[in-house]
Amino acid sequence: MRKNNNINKGFTLIELLLVISIISVLATVVLVALDPVTRFADARNSRRWGDVNSILTAIHEYIVDNDGSLPSGISTTEKQLGTCSSGGTSCAEADPICLDLSTTLEKYLKSMPVDPKDGTEETTKYSVVADSNNIITVKACSAELSETIQVSR
Repeated sequence: MRKNNNINKGFTLIELLLVISIISVLATVVLVALDPVTRFADARNSRRWGDVNSILTAIHEYIVDNDGSLPSGISTTEKQLGTCSSGGTSCAEADPICLDLSTTLEKYLKSMPVDPKDGTEETTKYSVVADSNNIITVKACSAELSETIQVSR
C-alpha cells in the first residue's frame, strides 16, 4: 500500500486573511499610540519655549549692561519681533509694525529666533511687551495644541 505524500501543506485563504487582519489592527494601534502629528507639534512647542526664554534672557542681559534701560521700542504696547515695516499679522494683539531687536540684541543672541513652523526674519511669530512695572513678557504667537507659551520676568 502506498502513502499519499501529495498533501497540501500551504495556508488556506481564511488563515491568510486572519493574519493580515491581525497585522492591520496592530499597525493601527501603534500609529494611534505614536500619533506623529502630535509629536511634531510637541517638538515645535518645545523649541518655542526655548526661543522665548532665549529672547527674554537676551533682553535682560541688555537691561543689566545698560544700567536698567529697556531696549528701544519695547513699551506697554505689544509688538511683534521681526524686520517687517508693516503688515505683521502673527500676533493678534500686537502692533502691525514689527520691532526689530536683531541689531540691539546681537551681542546676546547669535541670531533672532524664528518660529519653527512658519516664522521668518520679517515676522518671527514672537512678541514682546513691558507692563507698567517694566516686567517684560515674551510670547510665542503660533503655539500649537492650544498651549500658551509666554514667559515674564
